[in-house]
Amino acid sequence: MRPIPAYVVSLGCPKTRVDTERFLAALGPVKAVDDPSKARLIFVNTCGFIAPAVQESAETLLDAAQAAAQASKRARGKRPLVVAAGCLVSRYGQETLAAELPEVDLWLALDGMAQWPELVLSALAERGDEARAPVAVPRRATTPAGYAYLKIAEGCGNACTFCTIPSIRGRLASAPMQALLDEARALVDQGVPELVLVAQDLTAWGRDLDGPERLADLAAQLARIEGLSRLRLMYLYPAGLTDDFLARLADVGPPLVPYFDIPLQHAHPDILRAMGRPFATDPRRAIERVRARFPDAALRTSLIVGFPGEREEHLKALLDFVAEVRFHSLGVFAYQAEEGTAAALMEGQVNPAEREERRDRVMELQREISAGILAGYVGQELDVVIDEPSPEWPGLFVGRTWFQAPEVDGVTYVSGPGAAESLVARALIQDSQDYDLSALIE
Repeated sequence: MRPIPAYVVSLGCPKTRVDTERFLAALGPVKAVDDPSKARLIFVNTCGFIAPAVQESAETLLDAAQAAAQASKRARGKRPLVVAAGCLVSRYGQETLAAELPEVDLWLALDGMAQWPELVLSALAERGDEARAPVAVPRRATTPAGYAYLKIAEGCGNACTFCTIPSIRGRLASAPMQALLDEARALVDQGVPELVLVAQDLTAWGRDLDGPERLADLAAQLARIEGLSRLRLMYLYPAGLTDDFLARLADVGPPLVPYFDIPLQHAHPDILRAMGRPFATDPRRAIERVRARFPDAALRTSLIVGFPGEREEHLKALLDFVAEVRFHSLGVFAYQAEEGTAAALMEGQVNPAEREERRDRVMELQREISAGILAGYVGQELDVVIDEPSPEWPGLFVGRTWFQAPEVDGVTYVSGPGAAESLVARALIQDSQDYDLSALIE
């Protein structure tokens, strides 16, 4: 069976990437190509979360359609199959999108994800390609060698006023523990040293299942997988960080790292209430609980500035909070008024230029904090997971310490004997920048 030449783009979050990886594995043999005009299948897994993501998805699909047209001219009419899948399709619907982008051959919504491979293979067969059926094989990671994502749940049961996720991906649907353990073992058997657990609300895992298991139970089982070097939890909703949960998590131990990604979104109670955030109005409580159990924890958060009704005193409270907590890393987003959300209809909308200016103020403060924290690691020896060679310098590799999550945090640049052969290496931290480290393997 000849591999399908495929040009694949996965936009948006890690959860979308996992969907793409599962889809590709079920197709059977696939040969990745860098030029869409040389593909038989052009597959774009879209993002529809916020307006910039919607625009990026639409532009990517238009570029794919143009490449398909060029390929058709060169191959005398044999045009690649152009497929759009994922969040954009579920948010706006096939009928609306097809009218705007008639060049796309197949639209795949999230509620039919299990049928994606069958539908695509059938469409390819109708175009004269080799007929085949989906296969049941372990998921193949498309991330760099150092890590893979493990999506443990779909959807979200919260009702934040700014968020489109529940309307796009539906309510909470946790994956069964045994299925997750099997998938995790398969990834580790492929040589993946670090697993990164993701979901829209990680702490909600298991609430909709029949059994008593919750996230701490899952983490404990995953930590026992032989060969796993690092286990990381992302998207830990603050309401789920109870004393009981944190106590049980502290008992798990290595390879679980004390890294807490807590999407707080803001610090002022007025804004948190307007956002519909279902936890205590003082986010310090969540931070204090974590640090009581994990004194050396690395904290990460994401924030939204420019939310409707946000005034200077609200922003000052947020800046004071960031300065007080000193997060290892932090992401700041300028608020986007998304169609279909309650926040988009609120009074007191902040103009776009002011939103961006507020974002810059928070990020400038975080730059100084990050630089100070990282400078404290110079001279220490730390384990570094090596992800990939640097595209800019031969002999230099890009890796991460335990407090650096993939794609969202800074990195550690590694060089020295043996770096090329290592997936996890002990390295001496020699220098620090605002967000990155430099290290030597001796």
